Amino acid sequence: MICALVPASDSRAAGKLVAALLTCDLPRYRDAHKAFVKALVLKGYDQSNVEVITQTPNPDLISWSNSIRKFNAIGADVIVAYGTSAALAALRESHDIPIVYADVYGPVETGVAKSMVSSGRNIAGVSSKVPLVTLVKTAMDLKPIRSLGVVCASREEGSQVQLKEARRIAAQAGMVVVEANLASSAGFDAALASLFASRVDCIYVTECTVGSRNFEKIVHRATDLRIPVISQMPGAAHKGATISLEADPVEQGQVAAEYVARILAGKRPGQLPVVTPKRVDLIVNMKAAKSMDLNVPFPVLTAATRVLK
Repeated sequence: MICALVPASDSRAAGKLVAALLTCDLPRYRDAHKAFVKALVLKGYDQSNVEVITQTPNPDLISWSNSIRKFNAIGADVIVAYGTSAALAALRESHDIPIVYADVYGPVETGVAKSMVSSGRNIAGVSSKVPLVTLVKTAMDLKPIRSLGVVCASREEGSQVQLKEARRIAAQAGMVVVEANLASSAGFDAALASLFASRVDCIYVTECTVGSRNFEKIVHRATDLRIPVISQMPGAAHKGATISLEADPVEQGQVAAEYVARILAGKRPGQLPVVTPKRVDLIVNMKAAKSMDLNVPFPVLTAATRVLK
């Protein structure tokens, strides 16, 4: 996709090139980028000032790196990276061009940012991290959880941060964690079969690419076995998760646009703090709960910001 956008009155922005990389072709990243483009327009940026190009390569290390190298070669003025993998690829391959990231779960934990006060180096952006403990405790209010299945990917840093958090929370609650490592699409069925064979009480799906792409399959199989699925991925509840805790992709894109605008106006990325999500929804899927004969307590409904019936 190519579009153009930066204020005609601001000569410093004239002729600039913004290059965007999506970790993979998922609605959460597309929605964030769409919001990003709209936010730039609302700030007075139009087609006469900045060209925005977008790459959505295959979700693998070589493809992400090649996309960033292309951005370097064409002389991008700012790189926008959606997702942890895209952001880390930008950091590895581009050392001088300012980078703005969005939808990165745990920027400090994944190594994208040096601290929450400043990402440091040539990068700045917005975190998508929301409290996993809230999600797990809400699920525990629906049914006892002795064994928590975690769908993750060993090669994706964001997924691994979520796995570590799940282990810590489970240890504190006396739960056992059973992992299903979705390193590739080819191993999806075998990994899922092994997880279900472990007879887990609840399944937590991290932000891993294969899990995201096959989320509805996971939910369908889990529902047949009366196992609730929980996740922090945007859109999870609408795809059948019983409980989800979701950062708003639109806000992610809007913050990224704010930072790109400030950088084009002369601000250095290292001077900008990591933004934490403000628009977060705790969503209860009543239809999913009823399909598994789960009673949703009134306190859970009260705590929810949205209820799907």
